[in-house]
Amino acid sequence: MAVSLYQIAIDVHDAKRQAEFWTRVLDWKVLYEDDEEVVIGAGEHALPGIVLLTVPESKTVKNRLHLDLTPDDRDAEVERIIGLGARRIDVGQGEDATWVVLADPEGNEFCVLRPKRSLTD
Repeated sequence: MAVSLYQIAIDVHDAKRQAEFWTRVLDWKVLYEDDEEVVIGAGEHALPGIVLLTVPESKTVKNRLHLDLTPDDRDAEVERIIGLGARRIDVGQGEDATWVVLADPEGNEFCVLRPKRSLTD
């Protein structure tokens, strides 16, 4: 049996607002939208995508799963993403961490890593 990662599901309070943030961060587009979910991705056939699912409750604790982003220039990308509505947060990463922890507009944590030359770096 073959299996592929299709999409990552994230519970959010305001799917449309979160979709606007994440499409701008990732330079993706909205692929599907209704009252309960918004699906975003790099393209219609590109995998994986992200589905933002509307839930009534707000985020209350640290995420057990988060996204890691790897840019060409970590510091410039962190500033760009903060300008889109993210904020720096401390989850105990320490001052010598090679990544920066940010939270999206609803508080979901994600990391911006140092540039990677290859998957084995």
